[in-house]
Amino acid sequence: MPTISPNKPYRVGRSRTGLGLFATKPIKKGSKIIRYFGPILDCKKKEEDEIENKYLFELNNRWTIDGSVRENIARYINHACKPNAESDVRPRKRKVFIRAIKNIEPGEEINYDYGTDYFKAYLKPIGCKCDACEKKRKKKRAEARAERLRLKEKAERKAQRKAEKLAKEKAKEKVTAKAKPNGAKANGRLNGKQLNGHSLVRAAGKRAAAPKRGAARALQA
Repeated sequence: MPTISPNKPYRVGRSRTGLGLFATKPIKKGSKIIRYFGPILDCKKKEEDEIENKYLFELNNRWTIDGSVRENIARYINHACKPNAESDVRPRKRKVFIRAIKNIEPGEEINYDYGTDYFKAYLKPIGCKCDACEKKRKKKRAEARAERLRLKEKAERKAQRKAEKLAKEKAKEKVTAKAKPNGAKANGRLNGKQLNGHSLVRAAGKRAAAPKRGAARALQA
């Protein structure tokens, strides 16, 4: 890591994305924190226009700062979608300063918005890892977990209702099955007495013999 004067209100330290710049002293809103510097490239020169790295800071259509030099401590400042600093670009002087747009406390990481073009070219393909985007991802993951839990509970309730319905139907079938033999016995009774095959034959014989006795009494008379 580069050597930084102890009088400076920042230090290079480990960040979520690798290295970052962190405040070591309170930094007031509006304060100039650090200058972003490096060789000035002339985009009208083909050899300079073809230089490509992720530390290029475009001043205007012609001039660009190549901030890849090790001495440029500002190159360690990471992007944030909701930053606590911003770039103060001065094209005529070919200078860029990073200023605080919020009060920054010791230990906080210093960050600024790299701009739409840089975001699309370098950050969007791999996913932005700034605090704001991490919070969004955590929120989405929490919502997805809650939705999965809701669907699981819904499925469990549905399965429970189905099981209860099947249990009621089985219980009803058992009651019906028990009631059927009793009905059959009731149909086999006559005047409160159960009749077997012999009883039915005797009863039929008695009914057939009754007219003969009546006819005999009529002849005697």
